[in-house]
Amino acid sequence: MRFGLFGTGPWAHQAHAPGLAAHPEVEFTGVWGRDPAKARALAEEHGTTAYADADALIEAVDAVAIALPPAVQAPLALTAARAGRRLLLDKPVAPTTDAAAALAAAVAERDLSSVVFFTRRFLPELRDFLAGAAATGGWVEARVDHVGTIYDEGNPFGASAWRRESGGLWDVGPHALALVLPVLGDVVEVSAMVAPHDMTHLVLRHSGGAVSKLTLSVDVPPAAAREEAVFAGEAGVRVVPAPEWDPVTAFGHAVDDLIAGASAMDVAFGVRVTEILAAAEEAARTKRTVQLSG
Repeated sequence: MRFGLFGTGPWAHQAHAPGLAAHPEVEFTGVWGRDPAKARALAEEHGTTAYADADALIEAVDAVAIALPPAVQAPLALTAARAGRRLLLDKPVAPTTDAAAALAAAVAERDLSSVVFFTRRFLPELRDFLAGAAATGGWVEARVDHVGTIYDEGNPFGASAWRRESGGLWDVGPHALALVLPVLGDVVEVSAMVAPHDMTHLVLRHSGGAVSKLTLSVDVPPAAAREEAVFAGEAGVRVVPAPEWDPVTAFGHAVDDLIAGASAMDVAFGVRVTEILAAAEEAARTKRTVQLSG
């Protein structure tokens, strides 16, 4: 499958470009970026071609992999979908629910294969655990703490303008939701409170009645950082495994899903995550509980 990569930032370097270059069923056709010099450097590093025009790269491929901020990703992905290209997107898929809905409509209209890269969700250990937890059922609650900092020395993501503006809710919130939704079901009600250090606390009621509590931040003191998740219910308390951080391997599995044409982590799922994040933002702003329609 011919792939074009859109984006030249840290995540493109860490996951997308090496993942595409290493995949045996991928022809890494080219790279486009907002900085042509960075696009040329990344393309040269992986033995492919730098494109000066995004539309030309879309025209030359079967699928696009996008490693760009949500506000840049969404219109590019929409153009690619309307051209009939398969989509491998980053989270969140779009900065607004309207932009996400437009993308979902284009994908559904053309019956396109799509995947949203919720990194560790594509590692077999975590995928198998969540499938087993969903099959077990009987859960009454979940807790996810996804708390850290991107502003420590040497962290390339601290320079990301959209992360500085949107914070942990939109950056790590999607990863937390990607853990609880497959096990507890859709979210029907959201409460939220924001505290110092970009700390967002969410309480979510799920369709089956269970409640999950999410604590999210990308700006805490290093000593406060933690990444933990548990489910509790009739089967007891189950700690979610934390597989070794291996974004290239995870990305390879995401490509596998796109080629196979089936993934639970598709654009429709990514759109629902965007809707929940927007509802959480509203709940925090208004200090009211927000109801979500199905």
